Amino acid sequence: MFRILIGLIVTLSTACAMADGNPQRGKELSAVCAACHGQDGNSPAGAFPSLAGQGQRYLVKQLNEIKSGQRAAVLMTGILDTYSAQDMLDVASFYSAQTPKGGGVDPELLVLGETIYRAGIARKSVAACTACHSPTGQGNAAAAFPMLAGQWPEYTEGQLKAFRSGTRNNDGDSRMMRISAMDLSDNEIAAVASYIHGLKQ
Repeated sequence: MFRILIGLIVTLSTACAMADGNPQRGKELSAVCAACHGQDGNSPAGAFPSLAGQGQRYLVKQLNEIKSGQRAAVLMTGILDTYSAQDMLDVASFYSAQTPKGGGVDPELLVLGETIYRAGIARKSVAACTACHSPTGQGNAAAAFPMLAGQWPEYTEGQLKAFRSGTRNNDGDSRMMRISAMDLSDNEIAAVASYIHGLKQ
């Protein structure tokens, strides 16, 4: 928990103003993204993340890390090779301006998912998700903590399992996501992912 708090402080203290992107140009550049992420950033399938409404700073960070290879994204191999920093900023600006559609929660997983999201799991030292992602799942755009509300549960499950195994490790020196996910069971991951899918703006 201490390392998570330190990571939050460092991230917030080093956050700086980001240049403006051009959402109209970003819309044109995002045409190649539409098959997986939807024309308006609302993904048509759970294997691909919905990007509509996502924070611009977070999106730029992920795009840069995918392009550099710091974050593995096999299905995006080569797509960003010719994108400049401005191109990625423009795409991020377009997606951040779109409206997310959201989803629902599995009633059988509601209680467990809500408990983990709002309170964490004290006996496992798992922090509450609200600390970084807000009670409504809107994240913290200035700190580049992603919006989660309405995200496909299949995608969220996959990312939590990747953080748990260490195959995704682009959460910085604080390791906040790897620490949070490392002791979650598959059932706990499924429950919190389902709960996140049902969060509304």
